[in-house]
Amino acid sequence: MLSYIHYWLDAFSIPYAEPIALAAVLAVILLISLLVNSILHRSVLPFLRRRAEAGRYQWAKSLMQCKLFSRIALLVQGILLKLQTELFLYDSIQVHNALIVFSQIWMMIFALLVFFSLLDVLLTLSANSVIAQQLPLRGIFQSLKLIAAILMIIMIVSVLIGKSPLVLITGLGAMTAVLMLVFKDPILGLVAGIQLSANNMLKIGDWLEMPKYGADGDVIDINLTTVKVQNWDKTITTIPTYALISDSFKNWRGMAESGGRRIKRSVHIDTTSIRFLTDHDMSELKRAHILVPYIEQKTQEVSQYNAQLGYDLASPLNGRRLTNVGTFRVWLEAWLNAHPQIHQEMTLMVRQLAPGADGLPVEIYAFTNTTAWAEYEGIQADIFDHIFAVLPAFGLRVHQAPTGNDMRMMASGLRDGSATA
Repeated sequence: MLSYIHYWLDAFSIPYAEPIALAAVLAVILLISLLVNSILHRSVLPFLRRRAEAGRYQWAKSLMQCKLFSRIALLVQGILLKLQTELFLYDSIQVHNALIVFSQIWMMIFALLVFFSLLDVLLTLSANSVIAQQLPLRGIFQSLKLIAAILMIIMIVSVLIGKSPLVLITGLGAMTAVLMLVFKDPILGLVAGIQLSANNMLKIGDWLEMPKYGADGDVIDINLTTVKVQNWDKTITTIPTYALISDSFKNWRGMAESGGRRIKRSVHIDTTSIRFLTDHDMSELKRAHILVPYIEQKTQEVSQYNAQLGYDLASPLNGRRLTNVGTFRVWLEAWLNAHPQIHQEMTLMVRQLAPGADGLPVEIYAFTNTTAWAEYEGIQADIFDHIFAVLPAFGLRVHQAPTGNDMRMMASGLRDGSATA
């Protein structure tokens, strides 16, 4: 085409025929490119966008949101530019070569962006997949993007210098140590992501606790180099992905999947309130229907044991007797077994711990039948509210350090006694 226009201009003796012919061909190429660009971006892409938004398929909307079609349109324009250059400018070697290099770089860049869009579409569509949620897809896709970008940069440089990509790749062998240092975090993150996925150690939505990094909350993102945790106070903690392999952390997923959440809390009994039960005490406690079988059985067992020994039971040092704290422990365990919000298929026990300066700890070890935090706290609070209220029925007191009010009452009593004397 260039030679034909040049020949036609020479026939009319028009000066500067060659540059005018070249400008005319470039104008034709530009006009065709603008026309195709207008058709694609003003007609085709808006039509596809309307169809995607009106449709009910999520994948169609994801294609538009990730700009896949717009990048394909720009890739097509690069291909069209290369074809036009081959058809119209084969007679002008310098301009031909320059436009060919430009179109090749254009196609490489937008081919890379199309690949990025495809990965983004896959990541968006996998968000609702249970299997995909167990894999660190974001980190894997980011690794693929990084590798593709490095390869594309090598190819672009090879096009610009007119050398084979293998020459550049061979030269990069001497820079391996530098590259390992520069990309240390992405490489460690990629390896850590694969290990986390292979061992099913962590996934989005898990409750992660890692005191070293101040993390205690839900995992909201796992990418190539970092894991984001939204703490319960709504702050965001960022943890290096490889730290989850090199350091220890607690994943509460097992608790959530088990269907029960543990209660492990003690009531501290004042040891000075512990005593043997009298006949009157036992008759009062028999009014609790869940204690009747225990008291009757235990009374019969103790009476038979004491009768066999024949000791003088007037002394508390002889024989066996029921205690108020032991009966309280039995009542509490029976009461928890009948509690509708305690998981009956998981461990349940009421045990004594070693006594200390804070009295005798009676610990409840049980599981609620819900893992929801607010419900769990409500159930636990209701249980201990009831326990504190029933302790006087057993003649027991909760151990509590003296408060300022206790000291004032003691001082007031001493003053009153001094004034009376």
